[in-house]
Amino acid sequence: MRYFMIRYRRTDGDEQAWHRVIAGFIAALDTDPAVKGKISYRCLKRRDGTDYFHLAGAVDEHAVKALQQSSFFPAYNQETRRVAGGEVEVIPLEIVADTAFRG
Repeated sequence: MRYFMIRYRRTDGDEQAWHRVIAGFIAALDTDPAVKGKISYRCLKRRDGTDYFHLAGAVDEHAVKALQQSSFFPAYNQETRRVAGGEVEVIPLEIVADTAFRG
């Protein structure tokens, strides 16, 4: 698996509208035949804040490329940059240790 954390502060737009965009993106991940079951994605937000953390996992480089070539990813990527005022950090991660439970 390849893991990434996307980190930014929402500086533009309505919070609920942005959450609907995120939910739509996740729904596309769950239904698109090229990436379904190959990409995991979770969005978290700092409680009482505007900081967002998206945790993404891909089974391999082919899944990443399929996502990048999908019809829905470029628009979502662009909208993420817009709501973040252009300040988005994508951090590649590697697992050092983890629990057996994958909640």
